[in-house]
Amino acid sequence: MRPAAALVSRYAAVVCDLDGVVYRGPTAVPHAVEALRALDVPVLYATNNASRAPGDVAAHLRELGLPCAPELVATSSQAGAWLMTQRMPAGTSVLAVGGPGVATALEEAGLTVLRPDAGAGHTVSAVLQGYGPSVTASDLAEAAYAVQAGATWVATNTDATLPTDRGMAPGNGSLVAAVERAVGRGPDVVAGKPAPPLYLLCAERLDIPAGRVLAVGDRLDTDIEGAVAAGMDSLFVLTGVDDLYACLEAPASRRPTWVAPDLRALATDPDAGPASLVRLAAAVRAVHAARDAGAPSSELARLTERVQSLLGDVTPG
Repeated sequence: MRPAAALVSRYAAVVCDLDGVVYRGPTAVPHAVEALRALDVPVLYATNNASRAPGDVAAHLRELGLPCAPELVATSSQAGAWLMTQRMPAGTSVLAVGGPGVATALEEAGLTVLRPDAGAGHTVSAVLQGYGPSVTASDLAEAAYAVQAGATWVATNTDATLPTDRGMAPGNGSLVAAVERAVGRGPDVVAGKPAPPLYLLCAERLDIPAGRVLAVGDRLDTDIEGAVAAGMDSLFVLTGVDDLYACLEAPASRRPTWVAPDLRALATDPDAGPASLVRLAAAVRAVHAARDAGAPSSELARLTERVQSLLGDVTPG
């Protein structure tokens, strides 16, 4: 039973990242499942990983012990397809590059899917490029040919790396960079975090204004920057890619509203105790303000020690 004054009670819904927050590869992040099961506000799971269809992601979450239907999962592939439906008519031919989730999202959006192995002779109006563990050099070449021929190029996301249970693997950003080198420019639009469309798609599904939704993530350059861009408050958890020091050095566009060790913070009263989430957030903001003002290193060190002390005390037992 969470306290009535829990952090999550300040928001109408939660949009939660997956890789590095809920799981790492096949394994659940400690405390994540229990914390999420205890919430009584709507939760959507938003992931930049475009390779899997929402049904597959939902099945993975259920295996970990989280009740989850496919409609509670929003992928960057879906955000990319959503953007395309706003820019082009139904039935438009789109080259799907990436895992099965890319083609599934396009089909569900009413667009015509072309596969990279379809060969020449097809009119390609757009390219949706997402991550896939089996993407080949030939697939990337087909994307490059289509873009050079004038197709609109949408990237699901540009994460350079992907956390796995064995370490960091190349992410979709690395694959997008290969096409970019070939065509001499970047994508026309990016759907996933840190761009706002994925978060805005979630807010639309929830039918809740973005300002009343809490975004949760572990990456400052995607999850948190995307939340800032979308107008959402954010909770930065230290269970994935970025650490506390990266947060303290982050530019204004990547600064979270809240900082916590893990998802148990959602059920914590943010005002409770001498080492509260409110005090921790204030201490983090003090470091940011000092850094922005060009404070001497001795002052930054003192303020950083204060953050470290509060973080250690705020960690749930």
